[in-house]
Amino acid sequence: MEIFHISAECYPVAKVGGLADVVGALPKYQNNAGHLVRVVMPCYDTKFRKDNDFECVHWGHVKLGNFNFPFNILKEKTDHLGFELYLVEIPELFDRKDVYGYKDDIERFLSFQIAALDWIIGRKDIPDVINCHDHHTGLIPFMMLYCHKYEKLRNTPSMITIHNGLYQGQFGFDKLYYLPEFDLAHVKVLEWDNCINSLAVAVKCAWAVTTVSPSYLNEINYSSNGLESLFNLVRYKSKGILNGIDIEVWDPAKDMMLEKNYSIKNFEKGKQENKDKLCNLFNLDPTKPLFSFIGRLLEEKGGDLLPHAAALALSENYQQINILILGSGNTAIENQLNSLLQDYKGNYNTFIGYNEELAHLIYAGSDFLLMPSRVEPCGLNQMYSLRYGTIPIVRRTGGLRDTVVDFGDDGNGICHDQATVGDICYSIQRAVNLYDDKKHLNEIRKIGMNTDHSWERVCQEYIEMYKLIINKK
Repeated sequence: MEIFHISAECYPVAKVGGLADVVGALPKYQNNAGHLVRVVMPCYDTKFRKDNDFECVHWGHVKLGNFNFPFNILKEKTDHLGFELYLVEIPELFDRKDVYGYKDDIERFLSFQIAALDWIIGRKDIPDVINCHDHHTGLIPFMMLYCHKYEKLRNTPSMITIHNGLYQGQFGFDKLYYLPEFDLAHVKVLEWDNCINSLAVAVKCAWAVTTVSPSYLNEINYSSNGLESLFNLVRYKSKGILNGIDIEVWDPAKDMMLEKNYSIKNFEKGKQENKDKLCNLFNLDPTKPLFSFIGRLLEEKGGDLLPHAAALALSENYQQINILILGSGNTAIENQLNSLLQDYKGNYNTFIGYNEELAHLIYAGSDFLLMPSRVEPCGLNQMYSLRYGTIPIVRRTGGLRDTVVDFGDDGNGICHDQATVGDICYSIQRAVNLYDDKKHLNEIRKIGMNTDHSWERVCQEYIEMYKLIINKK
């Protein structure tokens, strides 16, 4: 089977969130399973682009209304990521450091989608399936069905995988002329709430819809930023497939980013050495339980709850716990977290920004990982922490509900139901009590480290979904 994944992110090429981790891992495992897999993404000005060799396999021009952008399709020469990687080079639009956040993002990602399809129809062979990811590629299923120039792809199955339905890529009908020519009888397919909604278009037009966890599929039916009725309407072609993690990258026994490697056989000593290194870096006490947060400091992640929850938990457990925050996002939240540094020196610290090596060390050296998310379509951090013997403290939502079971129910973590300061602090107190019972603590760590969240299982579920829609041709 020839599979194309089209995405705005892919680790290690360019990463903002979990989308990159999925697109960097799933294709590799599909390739290992005997399929021919290609990943197509924009060519950003990243270290990966500069450090690797590419060859140009196609070139052309994207016509975007009155604009005309030259583009190149660059193939990474060695396939060392475990699959064929193609970058869509449009210098005027993507020769920039950041992935998102520009005023012309609509123009950028629409041009990317058109260029990708122009290349695909110019190839000798048509893919068996095209798997689009999130709203940045959401107009591809529509263009495959209705744009005249892509008639060759009309019978090619497409699937949209939703990593986060809160972001939908809306823009006004004043930019309708950007799209390649199509029969205006189909213009209503583009409309949702009086604008063009890229995610809604994908959900309507794709042959199948997947979300990154079963629970998130249920949640978007009643909470999805205005698309609730649409998701209910397409439930017949939808499935929730829980993400996996790349166990080759996330392996405490082989992880080169750690101070000390360890396995389930010697995790106590290994985790303590990593904790010692981490506490030394951030002026924390390695004899105290360490609670960490890794992620974007946004309301959807419960980031706005962290300053108050951290202050309250540190006060209630005066000099008895450590809290470490790694993340960035909302400037106000960042400032509030930094304002706690003076009051809780020696038991609290922050790293505003993101550092991949530090993240690995935190997973290994922490005792507990905080994830008080309001929305978590899947979540990968809790899977990483389980793999590294760090107990996740999560709010029951989305993929967190599917992957973490409270230790009171013989599970692998600590769970609470509400995204509130009170629930977070109550869970922290439960964790402090658990930390004092080393035998029970280590039993739960072993349960977590034995949990299978590898991509082999997930890969097969995607393949079965592809086969299902291919057989509908």
